[in-house]
Amino acid sequence: MPETSVAHFYDELADDYHLIYSDWDASIRRQGDALDALIGQDRAAVLDCSCGIGTQAIGLALRGHRVTGTDLSPRATARAAREAALRNLSLRTVAADMRHLPFPDGQFDTVVCADNSLPHLLTEQDVRAALTEMRRVLRPAGLLLLSTRPYDDLLRDRPASTPPQVHRVADDGERTVTFQLWHWHDDGEHYDLEHFQLLPEDGEWRVQVCRTTYWALGQDRLAALAAEAGFVDLGWRMPQETGFFQPLLAARAGK
Repeated sequence: MPETSVAHFYDELADDYHLIYSDWDASIRRQGDALDALIGQDRAAVLDCSCGIGTQAIGLALRGHRVTGTDLSPRATARAAREAALRNLSLRTVAADMRHLPFPDGQFDTVVCADNSLPHLLTEQDVRAALTEMRRVLRPAGLLLLSTRPYDDLLRDRPASTPPQVHRVADDGERTVTFQLWHWHDDGEHYDLEHFQLLPEDGEWRVQVCRTTYWALGQDRLAALAAEAGFVDLGWRMPQETGFFQPLLAARAGK
């Protein structure tokens, strides 16, 4: 799969990504509140290194943090900046690869990498490179918050699809439908994903399909790679504990 494919996937989705959520603004607030509670300090300097259209970054800015957002997709980062401005928030964004972050050492109190973004990297070398960069831009003992799908469970079942998510447009009551098909590779760890959005158009349905590939990284393996990259005090925090919608790996930048 070409290196540009992940950026292309999210460029294609940028205009309609909010339709993944039944209520995007409610998700922004809920995720921001959950991450803010884990950060545990006021006005932290936060890097969201996979900010997409701003779900977590805007949520944290609403809580008063000084947030910078990066993402591989230029269209997604541009939309994140626009959405923040519409809410009278300051959010600096730049298109960047998490394996090559364009910041000096020790610039941030917290790095967030949420919503299953890291598993777009398909090899240990690339995952380790990204984690090493996150460690580099953190201040000593700075906090990493990284979330993935619950892959320990998913690796047991290897599902072929996700349930449909319905988004209702408040103004006119029209609905959009989002679901995914997963095609597992022979290695049992990687899978190709087809992301379907059914969009109403002139009384019919218009189907939009975007494709990408993920690596289903189990929790122990990901934690081990983070330790190799220089993180300490690693621990997984589950949704029932944090209120965040995915399992979160919390860790500190080692000396």
